Amino acid sequence: MPMVNDNNTALKVRLDKWIWAARLTKTRALARDLIQAGKVHYNGQKSKPGKIVELGALIKVPAGWDVKEVEVTGIEEKRQPAKLAELMYQETADSVAKREQNQLARKMQTFHSPKPENRPDKKQRRELIKFKHQ
Repeated sequence: MPMVNDNNTALKVRLDKWIWAARLTKTRALARDLIQAGKVHYNGQKSKPGKIVELGALIKVPAGWDVKEVEVTGIEEKRQPAKLAELMYQETADSVAKREQNQLARKMQTFHSPKPENRPDKKQRRELIKFKHQ
């Protein structure tokens, strides 16, 4: 069932506006820039910011280090509170699994190149320099 506005007409929302309203980006300008850069895919294809969003569409949106693949379950024109915005889309199971796998890989990577808890003091720095020049 398509979302309707006050005049009982089907709600037509631009892709950049929907991504912003679903809280997948912080600002509408960032959503537009991501789409224009070709980083957002609508049903498997690059799109334009003015593309009208339809229920059931699959949208891939970059989210930090990963890419979220979401299915549109609701269409809203205005930015909603976070709890309501989560109801506008459903992340696919493949996307969740891939993000968790990538997160685990990043954690494993930190074990191989651990960062010290604090900076070396003067004595430790001298020892490091001496060790490097051996």
